Amino acid sequence: MNTIDSHKRRSLLQGAAAVAALSMVGCASVGTGAKPRVVVVGGGWGGLGALRALAASGKVDITMVEPNDGFMSCPLSILYIAGYAPASDFQRSYGVVDALGVRRVKDVVLDIDRAARMVKTASQNIPYDFLVLATGLEYMEETLPGYAAARDQLPVGFRAFEQSAVQRQVATFLEQGGHYVITVPKPPYRCPPAPYERACLIAQRMKEKGTKGKIIVVDANKGPMPPPLAKPMLTAMKEMYGAQIEYINEVDPKSIDAGKKVLSTTKGDVPFHHANIILPMRAPGLIRKAGLGERFAAIELPSFQSKKDKNIFVVGDSQGAPLPKSGHIAFGAGQQAGEQILATLAGKYKEAGLGDEVTLPGAICWGKVSTSLAIMINVTSSVSVGDPPKVKYQVDPAANAASSKGAMDWGRDMWNAMLS
Repeated sequence: MNTIDSHKRRSLLQGAAAVAALSMVGCASVGTGAKPRVVVVGGGWGGLGALRALAASGKVDITMVEPNDGFMSCPLSILYIAGYAPASDFQRSYGVVDALGVRRVKDVVLDIDRAARMVKTASQNIPYDFLVLATGLEYMEETLPGYAAARDQLPVGFRAFEQSAVQRQVATFLEQGGHYVITVPKPPYRCPPAPYERACLIAQRMKEKGTKGKIIVVDANKGPMPPPLAKPMLTAMKEMYGAQIEYINEVDPKSIDAGKKVLSTTKGDVPFHHANIILPMRAPGLIRKAGLGERFAAIELPSFQSKKDKNIFVVGDSQGAPLPKSGHIAFGAGQQAGEQILATLAGKYKEAGLGDEVTLPGAICWGKVSTSLAIMINVTSSVSVGDPPKVKYQVDPAANAASSKGAMDWGRDMWNAMLS
């Protein structure tokens, strides 16, 4: 799947009223002969979208702050978790980032001094004129009493490189059998189809290996998320894995006892041998510490600019717009933020005017139900100033082989767009 086409991206810069030009933004580098400084925090889908758009111009000095040595895709990594592919299939080097002349800082951002326009890490302070935050998310451990004390036994696996802990847990379950519990929180959480495809691919391995036991999906929602996916996903789970998957809907976890191996819920206790507890999610504490939002960053659409600071853009899963939290949308939002920074520097950025309907980043997502079958989810969205975004879904009526192949083709295209 190709990235957002240039026509759609240009539409994001169209509107009626011109915003403040570069002189009003107050770029600290102006007049010094130096290029404007853009700091990108996060080397995942959103951060790389911004970085690639900015680097292509050659007009800004870019620093990327990312603690990991390389990139690992969460989308499609279920194939690694379930034992069908090596982790290396979903990993990429940051070599192309270095080749683009981007300064790469392997560190964690501890604080943002918005007044001084400074990003602070343990080792250094990094000045910026514009800041792109693609900081991902964190788990709300306090929502499930008992979890924090046993987090090492209960990996979530929804952040890059965490998949390995879940993969080891799944491998043990496939050998030993028993009850494997997967919980699903209420949205917003990263990649809505992921818990269900995780159940399906593990169930496929159970059938292949003859594992005795079952997977119990404890879903806080009425049905699989997003709602248009519910019917084809429920059909796949029932028809393909009726003996392996037990699906329980509209049930909220109340507490977990990892010692006794019991998950207490609003519908009673669920005993387990292994558990993949997928917790509610929020933006990292850095967002709240910088005063940019509460659970998620407060942003303006279609710009993805912070409502608190026009020199800061927040993309990916940290932003609080009611858009699906997917890698594809994160990448498109990062591209858009990069283009808007460049347009602002050129004095050409225009806000959308009242009544203008503006296209937002779209996405294709996939719910794999086996190694050969998947359900495609096509998401399109738009927004008019002052109104909530309109989000539309087009979903396959049933899992099929063409969508399974399409998922892998899409993954390779996206990874190449980011890191080739």
